[in-house]
Amino acid sequence: MALSVLSAASEAVPLVKTGGLADVAGALPAAVSAHGIEMTTFLPGYPAVAKAMGRRRVIHEWDSLLGQKARLLSGRIGTHKLLVLDCPAFFARDGGPYSDGKGQDWADNWHRFAAFGRAAADIASGKVKGCRFDLVHAHDWQAAMAIAYLKLASDAPDMPSVMTIHNMAFQGYYDAAIFPRLGLPQSAWSVDGVESYGGVGFLKAGMQLADIITTVSPSYAAEIRQPEFGMGLEGLVALRGDRVRGILNGIDRAVWNPETDAAIAATYSHRSLAKRKANKRAIEKEFGLEKGEEPLFTVVSRLTWQKGMDVLIEVLDHLAGLGGRLALLGSGDKAIEAALHEAAARHPGRIAVRIGYDEALSHQLQAGADAILVPSRFEPCGLTQLYGLAYGCLPVVARTGGLADTVIDANPAALAQGVATGVQFDGVHYHALRSAIDRTMALYAQPETWRKIQRNGMKSDFSWNASGRAYADLYRELTGKAA
Repeated sequence: MALSVLSAASEAVPLVKTGGLADVAGALPAAVSAHGIEMTTFLPGYPAVAKAMGRRRVIHEWDSLLGQKARLLSGRIGTHKLLVLDCPAFFARDGGPYSDGKGQDWADNWHRFAAFGRAAADIASGKVKGCRFDLVHAHDWQAAMAIAYLKLASDAPDMPSVMTIHNMAFQGYYDAAIFPRLGLPQSAWSVDGVESYGGVGFLKAGMQLADIITTVSPSYAAEIRQPEFGMGLEGLVALRGDRVRGILNGIDRAVWNPETDAAIAATYSHRSLAKRKANKRAIEKEFGLEKGEEPLFTVVSRLTWQKGMDVLIEVLDHLAGLGGRLALLGSGDKAIEAALHEAAARHPGRIAVRIGYDEALSHQLQAGADAILVPSRFEPCGLTQLYGLAYGCLPVVARTGGLADTVIDANPAALAQGVATGVQFDGVHYHALRSAIDRTMALYAQPETWRKIQRNGMKSDFSWNASGRAYADLYRELTGKAA
């Protein structure tokens, strides 16, 4: 019998997505299935999930799930099993999964995701008829309380658990006043439970109580031991020692494949790079950019300080002055959005900004732009640089986290050995990013070298195969079940 894993996450493609967590949670079932693991994904019942779910059946009901009526729905996400928490009081509302239409966090997020965790623990511990699992895998703070309830408030405390940190910056930290409403025993209010700096820490609780903590790249697993990246939890990371491990994310090559991608103007492979030009022309038309052969940069990102967008703004005049162009897609900090619009107004036809997110357009940008800028101050793994590698869109990345793990800098040694796949730079500040852009422009002026770097990236294997095997091996290690 296959090892059975419950994967609890607050989002998963193709049903609901705000960031990379959704890509990973959506891809993981297929990734581990190839290695003999049966994974069921558990999601909150947002309107988008309910609408897209299709056929479903009710398999369990709660008269009071932390004070609200709820049902458990069973269905499918593609060919894989899906469970959805149907609780209208918590999840049937307009806006995003975590915030309202104005971008303000829902005031009851603690309540919503505590209930989600409580339900996950009930499912895992055998309280739902017909559901049997060997292990629980919780993703980020929104699902972390599943492990807390499982370890502290259920009759199945020995069930193995994995806590994956996709971004340490988001911890789910709340005032101590919510503790009595969580339905946990009083003993859970301790440094060995959910207490964190005098409040309730959802992510901290999951990290404290999980059998294994994983991050989404080996470098990030090392970085979060430092105050700069640990965000106040570096001491706990150090305490957990070798229980903290890094497994690099993969990408779904069935979705992100320039040879078959229906979202791009022209398909191509590493053997037919000349066909990329049609995609470049499509971007120029879509964004109102001047037509030309000069380097076309792109950014597909949340527009935040973490992503280094404030430094990007500082170098845009320099980029345009060199003859480069930029097509940007993203949303986030309103001040950053405004500054980007101002840069576009200063350089019409050279810089264009599209606020929002468009999945199909992000594919087109990777397929047609020459290079993608990823100047993140910290990046647990990053997926955009992996998409760039797959599409021959050279990643220009800060040397941090998963960016450092996945891009081989085009330094003289790497170029001489023929292994370079992009450009790395140290320190997210004006001079470092400017220098990286200068280097990229110089490489672009050497067509044979540029094409070699493109092909290196496109031939790299960042599929889920190796990562799926790593997770499958971890699950077996924790359960003691052989393949």
